[in-house]
Amino acid sequence: MGIPGKVSPRHDLENEGIPMPAIVLKVRYAVKDRILKNLRRCRNAGTRLRYLIVLNVLSGRSARLTAEVLKVHNTTVYRVLDRFRAYGEAGLVDARTDNGTDKLDDRYLNQLYRVVRQTPQDYGWHRPTWTRELLVETMVRLTGSRVHVTTMSRALAQIKARRGRPKQTVGCPWSKAAKTRRLNRLRALLGCLPRRERAFYEDEVDIHLNPKIGLDWMVQGQQKEVLTPGKNDKRYLAGALDVRTGVVVWVEGLVKTSHLFLDLLDRLLREYPQAKCLHLILDNYRIHKSEIILAALSGYLAGRIELHFLPPYCPDHNRIERVWQDLHANVTRNHRCTTMATLMEEVRYYLRKRNRKIQRVAG
Repeated sequence: MGIPGKVSPRHDLENEGIPMPAIVLKVRYAVKDRILKNLRRCRNAGTRLRYLIVLNVLSGRSARLTAEVLKVHNTTVYRVLDRFRAYGEAGLVDARTDNGTDKLDDRYLNQLYRVVRQTPQDYGWHRPTWTRELLVETMVRLTGSRVHVTTMSRALAQIKARRGRPKQTVGCPWSKAAKTRRLNRLRALLGCLPRRERAFYEDEVDIHLNPKIGLDWMVQGQQKEVLTPGKNDKRYLAGALDVRTGVVVWVEGLVKTSHLFLDLLDRLLREYPQAKCLHLILDNYRIHKSEIILAALSGYLAGRIELHFLPPYCPDHNRIERVWQDLHANVTRNHRCTTMATLMEEVRYYLRKRNRKIQRVAG
């Protein structure tokens, strides 16, 4: 086999076309069986690869074929086999374990988790977003341990951190106590809703012909293109999410006015004719409180529909917002529809399919 670590001459000979004798490893069956069991228990990718190299050669494959099957360089195969012949199974263990204890212990990772949850400005930096280099310097201050940037990448993977797009929010102008009281009142309404009454989360969504641009998978060197029509066109949906069934009832309009909201109320009355009262949980958008709506609620809608307003700027408590997010993710983001008619067909198809799926699961 040659001296461990001296694999370059063998590789050079192969490159020159000189045939090399087959590498033959002979071990007792008990040793091979133990290697196979250790492979199944091993969770380290590098160690598993070295076990696989040895097992392939023990099964009669040549070094060259083993390298092709495992997609590694043939010098890697020779190096692993030389270490195995010199040190046995101990030679398959990552030699870097002799470097000392891993700096990425539980204490370090827990501290890193707390740091990533905050912003650099919370730790005295002027930059508003984290970089790996800035995380390294911050962790040096907090723990006294300096790691390489690539090690920081491994640490971020271990705490399951990711690069994402922050969500823009606006602070609620109400006091915390007033906001909590309103939300508790809405929860109590849903918790003890009479059987003959129905409750809905209501909101509107804009559909743009110019596509929303979002993240997508691309291969290296590629940047996908999304062709935009240029001149934008819009449609609007007003929707209501049934709290009990999860089904969405919606109407469409060319403009987002009180008439669109009134069309939704009329549609709900047609869809739920047996309901004694329909409760709508919704935001404070002006079309929900216009004179037209107030007149309808005190007129032909009196006693049939009640509106329950969320605290200002609290979209996370309106569950239909998630439906609209899924709609954008599945239809409007990066879409390639050239006409609004085609895009709206896709919107209707998605919402109908979603309702059928929910009804099938519930039924």
